Amino acid sequence: MPTKCCAPLLAAVLVLSSVSASAFDVANYRIVDLGHAFGEETLYWPGRPVPRFELTQLAHGDTPGGYFYAANRFCAPEHGGTHLDAPIHFARDRMTVDKLPFNQLIAPAIRIDVREKTGKDRSYRLQVDDVLDFERRHGRIQPGTIVLLQTGWSRFWPDRKEYFGSESPEDASGLDFPSYGPEAARLLVEERKVALLGVDTASIDFGRSTDFMVHRVAAAANVGGLENLTNLDQLPEAGFTVIALPMNIRGGSGGPVRIIALVPR
Repeated sequence: MPTKCCAPLLAAVLVLSSVSASAFDVANYRIVDLGHAFGEETLYWPGRPVPRFELTQLAHGDTPGGYFYAANRFCAPEHGGTHLDAPIHFARDRMTVDKLPFNQLIAPAIRIDVREKTGKDRSYRLQVDDVLDFERRHGRIQPGTIVLLQTGWSRFWPDRKEYFGSESPEDASGLDFPSYGPEAARLLVEERKVALLGVDTASIDFGRSTDFMVHRVAAAANVGGLENLTNLDQLPEAGFTVIALPMNIRGGSGGPVRIIALVPR
């Protein structure tokens, strides 16, 4: 009988393999990278001082010992590029990055496509009817599912003006982009009990939000957020698995995440 502390890891393993004795074979899956690489062009939420990703070369070349050696130092805020928001980001005493269980980070996933609506309204927010329409086609969203919202905004990356709706790297007051709506978030988090909310924009709240209600609803339930995703157009609407492993920052409110999808061949 597995101990309580091992239960999340066991659940994660079962997502990726059958109960049979055969080993997990990655060749049975198409792997889709859902994140932007970090570098000089990485976009961060506006602030002062201006947040950015910095990579400093410490060594790069041949050594007196006759071998090549390279090493760098990087510096970056927690929240920028493709990253995970831990619940504590918007809720006191909720989970930090290092406390999120594996079965929330490795889980079956779905993709909800609202590109047609965001093409007409760049401030569009996912509505309850959008979720119910998805469920009419694919069945009720199951507890523990990772939800990925496709707005089509990743096509603008890394153009700050198009992606954020504002050119300012310091002032967040002019942001304008689509994302989740509060009522749809409540349905997904409180009723469907999903594992994570993900989106291909800079926030799980829409750009003009001033109360960040989607963050608050998710964080209160210890549900994290995945932001600045990409390549969602390479996924089916359902029937795939997401692995979203953030940098394991002790006490962190968020951090860079390497996120992939496993799509059965």
